[in-house]
Amino acid sequence: MSKTIRLIYPQWQGGIISHWIPELKPEDSSRGYYIGAKLLSILAPQNDNHKTLEVPVSLDIKNREIKNGIMDYDFIISQTKNALDILNKNNPDKIITFGGECSVSVVPFTYLNKKYDNDAALIWIDAHPDITLPEDNTYAGYHAMAVSSCMGNVDKEISSILTSKISADKILFVGLRDWERDEIKKRQEEYSIPHFAPQEASSENIIKWLKKCNASKVLIHFDLDVLEPNEIIAAVGVSPNGMKINEVIKIINDIAKEKDIVGFTIAEHMPRVEIMLKNMMEDLDLFK
Repeated sequence: MSKTIRLIYPQWQGGIISHWIPELKPEDSSRGYYIGAKLLSILAPQNDNHKTLEVPVSLDIKNREIKNGIMDYDFIISQTKNALDILNKNNPDKIITFGGECSVSVVPFTYLNKKYDNDAALIWIDAHPDITLPEDNTYAGYHAMAVSSCMGNVDKEISSILTSKISADKILFVGLRDWERDEIKKRQEEYSIPHFAPQEASSENIIKWLKKCNASKVLIHFDLDVLEPNEIIAAVGVSPNGMKINEVIKIINDIAKEKDIVGFTIAEHMPRVEIMLKNMMEDLDLFK
């Protein structure tokens, strides 16, 4: 039996998102991914054969600063090392990751890519392609650099920590509909990474690509902002014309019938209501 671990990776530092969530205090929205990762882990069906581990993540928010083009750079370096140390000590065959912002996929996916000798395809189910670079000087959130990091196209120190690089010809974007900047769309074209917009994202199209890719293992990143906001708002992003929940479920289940999914991440949950409830209870004298 293959060894599967569940990795709770509540990294929030990669996001610069408080201005998009005015209903919450900046410190609460900024760290909202921390609570989101914990909730995803709690809500997931339990499996006694899976070992659950957690990456230690700092909650210090006093001195956020951009270094080397990346917000909270030193924290991200430290937590990247923490995550990799957990994986090296436990040597899993499969990893289910609960995030946190999108960059939580970087360590597990590059770890598994090395473990399987570059025989892994990466399917990135997301409204955004996450191929920003630190030198773009437009947005310093590391979560927007997650695919760039998986490819090794990021800060030199981070790249030196990661165990492998995933080739562009083994990456597919699914549900992509918001490039945010023209340079990102152009970069995707330069990398020759294909994508299926939500209306094109069928199991048939994706499996056809997988067969052409010819990798035996699959890594799947599921950013909740890929979902249609009229059906559910579970993330920060609310780009219209997204995918339906049942469409994403079908795609992932159909992939599992064809290929061995060794890495799966669900990320970017922003639990607005739960944060409000938490603050409400903190204001009650009964709890003090």
